[in-house]
Amino acid sequence: MSVVAKKDSSGGQEEGLLVRWGMGLADWSEKWFPDAFVFALAAIVIVFLVGLLMGSTPMQMVNAFGNGFWVLIPFTMQMAMIIIGGYAVASSPPIYKVVQWLGSIPRTQRGAIAFVVFFSTFTSLISWGFSLIFSGLLVREIVRRLKGVDYRAIGAAAYLGLGSIWALGLSSSAALLMATKGSIPPNLLKISGVIPLTRTIFTWQSLVTAAILLLVSVLIAYFSAPSPARAKTAESYGISPEPLTVSLERREKPGEWLEYSPLLTILVALIGLVYLGVLVSQKGLLQVLDLNTYNLLFLMLGLLLHWRPRSFVRAVSASVPATAGVLLQFPFYAGIFGIITGTAISAKLAGFFVAISTQGTYPLVVSIYSAILGLFVPSGGSKWIIEAPYVLQAANTLHVNTGWVVQIYNAAEALPNLLNPFWMLPLLGLLKIRAREMVGYSVLQLLVHLPVVLFLMWLFARTLPYVPPAY
Repeated sequence: MSVVAKKDSSGGQEEGLLVRWGMGLADWSEKWFPDAFVFALAAIVIVFLVGLLMGSTPMQMVNAFGNGFWVLIPFTMQMAMIIIGGYAVASSPPIYKVVQWLGSIPRTQRGAIAFVVFFSTFTSLISWGFSLIFSGLLVREIVRRLKGVDYRAIGAAAYLGLGSIWALGLSSSAALLMATKGSIPPNLLKISGVIPLTRTIFTWQSLVTAAILLLVSVLIAYFSAPSPARAKTAESYGISPEPLTVSLERREKPGEWLEYSPLLTILVALIGLVYLGVLVSQKGLLQVLDLNTYNLLFLMLGLLLHWRPRSFVRAVSASVPATAGVLLQFPFYAGIFGIITGTAISAKLAGFFVAISTQGTYPLVVSIYSAILGLFVPSGGSKWIIEAPYVLQAANTLHVNTGWVVQIYNAAEALPNLLNPFWMLPLLGLLKIRAREMVGYSVLQLLVHLPVVLFLMWLFARTLPYVPPAY
């Protein structure tokens, strides 16, 4: 059976193999898929049991969990600000006009889904927070204009940046963390040293990987899109997407004058942007690009693009609900980090990886392990904090390039995002659907991406020499 649709003997349309797989997985996920928070709770129980099996006492595990629960608060705030900054920029009037123009381009249902995949993956290389909001708004504009688009498939298309290549781009939490000496936990810094971005996201191996995965994502989405006759449209879910309101209500009181004036936003945005410009000129872009400067850039751009304080504040207020999953679940992931690093688990896992790996097979071992752990800890940054101590320690022992280990982690940890709905939360609010209605099509992507990622991680690891830690 062909992967694309063709005519059957009666003259109707017979769906291709990928279409039938996608529809079947979507129907299954709508019925059986659980909430994202369940994955986090299950991870704590599993890690707790693993610690007991490795010889730690119950009280040691309890104390490690409690001691670690709040250690990621600064990082949690940074992740929340990525969402807020991305929303502020994507929902600004100039960017939204671009979204509306792009939404008028697709002419076919299948082409529209592939179109969204391209922009969701490409923009995720700039910012995963921006990608989610930009792609979600693009979906709304397309389904308003083009009837017969499967809402599940195009919703999953808007999410694919987070499930494929975002961590290979500029908002990679792991890469930015390892390039920022002040953000690396002291226990990890002793193992890894500082790993600059020139050894992670800006290697040619990483750029080629991102390009290949982008192309694969577009092709799978295109060939798995159902025909309009088989599609579940937005209307079938009782959803009628409306244009985003970007115009402000009229000013009514004299005291509101500054809220509607661009004077303060221009001045403050210029201060922030000049600061970043001076920083780059003094130290170089790659030396100053970290989570703090990245978030400052997006906030200043959002402030400038919204032009008026009232518009900017309204956008930030609209973005806050999308941060709820981060604020709730990150402390629980920090508890997992506390259990792993505060007991014998970390050292034993490092020894386990060394025992079962060689320099040649280690990339495959790390890829598979990172993907499995990501089912329970779906945060690229907080999961890296959990995983990095023993993964990098084993890499040093086996003399595997630690910069590429970061990229192996980045490529592999994105895969479980296609199954775990945690990062769908901001998008779900925009599209007004549930995760279980989108996961089926993202799981189909997972089945194709997994062998591609494993092969690329193994292949490119052979092209990079080992570099000792630099402190």
